[in-house]
Amino acid sequence: MLTTLKNAFKIKDIRKKLIFTFLMLIVIRVGCQLPVPGVNRHFFADWFAAQVGDSFSFFNAFTGGSFENMSLFALNITPYITSSIIMQLLTIAIPKLEEMHKDGEEGRKKIASITRYVTIALSLIESTAMAIGFGRQGLMEDFNALNVLTVIFALTAGSAFLMWIGEQITENGVGNGISIVLVINIISRLPNDFAGLYEQFVKGKAVAVGALAAVVILAIIVAMVILVILLNDATRKIPVQYAKKIQGRKMVGGQSSFIPLKVNTAGVIPIIFAQSIMQFPVIICQLAGYRGSGFWAHVLRGLNSSYWCRPSEPVYSIGLLLYIVLVIFFAYFYTSITFNPLEVANNMKKQGGFIPGIRPGKPTSDYLNKILNYLIFIGACGLTVVCVLPYIFSGVFGASVSFGGTSLIIIVSVLLETIKQIESQMLVRNYKGFLND
Repeated sequence: MLTTLKNAFKIKDIRKKLIFTFLMLIVIRVGCQLPVPGVNRHFFADWFAAQVGDSFSFFNAFTGGSFENMSLFALNITPYITSSIIMQLLTIAIPKLEEMHKDGEEGRKKIASITRYVTIALSLIESTAMAIGFGRQGLMEDFNALNVLTVIFALTAGSAFLMWIGEQITENGVGNGISIVLVINIISRLPNDFAGLYEQFVKGKAVAVGALAAVVILAIIVAMVILVILLNDATRKIPVQYAKKIQGRKMVGGQSSFIPLKVNTAGVIPIIFAQSIMQFPVIICQLAGYRGSGFWAHVLRGLNSSYWCRPSEPVYSIGLLLYIVLVIFFAYFYTSITFNPLEVANNMKKQGGFIPGIRPGKPTSDYLNKILNYLIFIGACGLTVVCVLPYIFSGVFGASVSFGGTSLIIIVSVLLETIKQIESQMLVRNYKGFLND
């Protein structure tokens, strides 16, 4: 990775892209510190610290701490992520959007434009809910219509500006703009998390105990990173052979290829969906000030990840089992709507391709579906291990960190993809130089 970056800086065009990306990231971090006008930041910081569980900590990690600071970027790019997922699902459900998706670059531009409008709408809804809900509790120094509108427009503008920055990084930077914005937000919280782990498990302990704790923490993090890298890169290659055919006086075709099926086919989406469903009731109850009573109090605690894996209260870990089931379910669900084995099999048949030993058409579709289900299960199990380990560590040892399996998957996958893009740009540049010579 370091060698790639070192070589990239030697190439003028790529160096400009790297510098542009770095400057945009500085703008993002500065914006995360700028307060919204008329907001009592001390009130919100105290309110955030009083919350139990990681429902808001997860959101705060995605916003790089700007939510906790109630800065201009408090919403960050979360509305864009939500709108992208919504549009991806609607593309499968609405034929018109599906036609746009299949209409090449022009269709994708139209979908991207619709995604921007949906992002602005979601930003307005979320900022309005925050301005009114928190404003009544003391968020604003003076709760009136002018201050409410100021907060709404400031948060919406901040989210729209970050969306624009992400697109600029994609066009003029190293690519993966939105993903890079998300990664820099998550990485910005890591120093605080590691400092918290040091304070809790190393500082003030005997040398041997502190050293052992540091080694264990480092080993767990390294093991999770390695597992995420394996999940991200693991691919099953299905061989495809194309039949020879005569065009004019020439014999064409006959080449071999393969269909790459990733083990972690759905990426981080199953975890995000599962966490959203588990945390939605908890967040609504916390915002409404409802703590529950009797049976419902136990239900809310079971949904709250801060109560999972506690040796003193094992009954609440039932919520963790529900979470695991949701992760596996959404891994199958999301893959089923983004990868169609029958469509792939039909396209192969039209192009004269076939999998050796498998008949074209429906037998090929059934074979791909069988392999895909096997891969999805392995990937879902790997995702489960990555996302559950932090909860076990937190419940048993009381470690409180904002990063978890989701954050690690995002960081590792985006960094690897960005490095691959830089390498591909360097390769294209070398080819151009070779041709010019």
